[in-house]
Amino acid sequence: MRTVVIQPFFESWRDRARELLALGVPPDEVLWSDDAQEPGLFPTTDEASPRGAVPKVPPAFLDMARSVAAHSDAQRWSVLYRVLWRLTCGGERHLLAMATDRDIRQLQQWSKAIGRDIHKMHAFVRFRLVGQDETTGREQFIAWFEPGHRIVRLAAGFFEKRFAGMDWSILTPHECAHWDGRTLHFTPGVPRSAAPDEDALDDLWRTYYRSIFNPARLKVRAMQSEMPKKYWKNLPEAPLIAGLIAESRGRVEDMMRTEARPVKPAPKNAYLDSLHDMNASQPPPPDDPAQAP
Repeated sequence: MRTVVIQPFFESWRDRARELLALGVPPDEVLWSDDAQEPGLFPTTDEASPRGAVPKVPPAFLDMARSVAAHSDAQRWSVLYRVLWRLTCGGERHLLAMATDRDIRQLQQWSKAIGRDIHKMHAFVRFRLVGQDETTGREQFIAWFEPGHRIVRLAAGFFEKRFAGMDWSILTPHECAHWDGRTLHFTPGVPRSAAPDEDALDDLWRTYYRSIFNPARLKVRAMQSEMPKKYWKNLPEAPLIAGLIAESRGRVEDMMRTEARPVKPAPKNAYLDSLHDMNASQPPPPDDPAQAP
């Protein structure tokens, strides 16, 4: 039995898994740990060079492993290695297609949880203005987010593309992402106190949120499903939600009592008038498609 201590990232697991696989080490002889402070009961055994070539694995497994590696469950490394062993040394080349397999089902559940966590991070990160770079003139923003898993590296590409024109940092307890307009890099996680609490843009955001809140389409359960309460504490619009929900019925009743406004005539526009005349001059289509020329 050997303990393998790795960094809590896919690349670290992949490199050690390749070595173990080439050495022919079966899954039941490996204890995985991503905490260097608690390496386990058994010392880490260093091998020399691998004895054989590493078999190829399906690309779908690598995609799933990259996602599962971000999960917080400590058993993910051992399950990933067991599936890797079964796909290669075990000869189960079609294992990934067996949805009823216990290991595959577990990996799929972990992968879905990561996908949901990434979706929530994309939706609920709120940047706050903290300054401006004197050299480049680019505004600098910081956001605080508390994901359920180590998803920062998987989610950061979305923010790099969407907010490429500003410098930003996303701080989390697990890891932090930083973009300066040229490169995306990561640093260790930080406590909540490292992030700003509020800025002048928060009032603007709350005004916008209040204006787009539609009481006629309110579904509280659906809203809380998409916006779980655990995220509310870091959202600037969160203090408004309870009041908007309480006022929603009265606002809908006021809307129902309000008389409909008369439809305003279409504005005069030469281009639109020309299109209208063009359509009016064309003959109507035949009722029977077979009669069409």
